[in-house]
Amino acid sequence: MIFLKFGSAAMAALLLTGCASIARGTTEAIVINYTPANAQVTTSLGKNCTSSPCTIIVKRKDKFTVTATAPGYTPQTVPVLTKVQGGGAAGLAGNVLVGGIVGIGVDAATGAALDHYPNPVNINLQKVGASVAPVKKPNGTRKTGTPTS
Repeated sequence: MIFLKFGSAAMAALLLTGCASIARGTTEAIVINYTPANAQVTTSLGKNCTSSPCTIIVKRKDKFTVTATAPGYTPQTVPVLTKVQGGGAAGLAGNVLVGGIVGIGVDAATGAALDHYPNPVNINLQKVGASVAPVKKPNGTRKTGTPTS
């Protein structure tokens, strides 16, 4: 009888949560590397970095931007987006076997099946007025690259 109660409770818990939510969690560590060392780095989520590399924890479903600024350098903003990757896809597939439609819904709502990209985020600020190295085009010709801002 006790086994039936605990077994039923365990089965209900499995059915009411998603596989990716259990296996991967609903947050992800994002690594941010930047130069120069005195750059001010902030995210659109209100998080800041005080040294490089910096690791921030964000919800898997959150898309955001990372902005770096420093005196004498051109500011740069990098969008950090989400997509379903291998581990997330496996978690969603696990819902077919265990979690069912409810599990898929939980994973979709929490973003547990998503990964952020780029991760790590790499920012190398360019000095104001610095020349940018030419970028080689696929057909072998060259064009001048422009810094992103």
